[in-house]
Amino acid sequence: MSEQDLSTVRIGDGCDVAETAVVGEPGGSDGAYTRIGDDATVRGGTILYTDVEIGDGFSTGHHALVRGGTEIGDDVLVGSHAVLDGDVTLGSRVSCQTGVYLPPKTTVEDDVFLGPHAVVTNDPYPVRETSDLVGATLESNVSVGANATVLPGVTVGEGSFVAAGSVVTEDVPPRTLAMGNPARHDPLPEALLGGNEL
Repeated sequence: MSEQDLSTVRIGDGCDVAETAVVGEPGGSDGAYTRIGDDATVRGGTILYTDVEIGDGFSTGHHALVRGGTEIGDDVLVGSHAVLDGDVTLGSRVSCQTGVYLPPKTTVEDDVFLGPHAVVTNDPYPVRETSDLVGATLESNVSVGANATVLPGVTVGEGSFVAAGSVVTEDVPPRTLAMGNPARHDPLPEALLGGNEL
């Protein structure tokens, strides 16, 4: 396991942490811990900072990154090369597939699926002017397709479906299909009604 100071790490029962994973990377709040619940699988190349709280049944792909200030519920997957870039809140039964990016101030509720390389943003005017970071919110049972982008401050309503490659520029009402660039809103097709089974 990690070469970091294990005094800052609390790992539950039944966990499998790869020798090449780094758990307790400095960079969170002073005096903070990395806490992982029971039955976790942390694969090689993954880095978990201090000041990270993780529930039971957590698993990663290879080379996942979770920065400080992040809170994660139970039964969450953070896929290979996915980045939770600090101060991120994930509920339970969340699936972040390969290459997902979640910046600070992002909130993801329960039973949410983020497809490969889905991206959430938080900077309204990157580099061009100084502005406050504004997090996006993905409510319960949202599905976000591969390569979709959710812009700062947007709320994707409960049970909504964001189609692959879409760019979501404004709030999505609950149980709505968001599709295109910029994403238009259509009624959710009957085949997509209901919650996610993660």
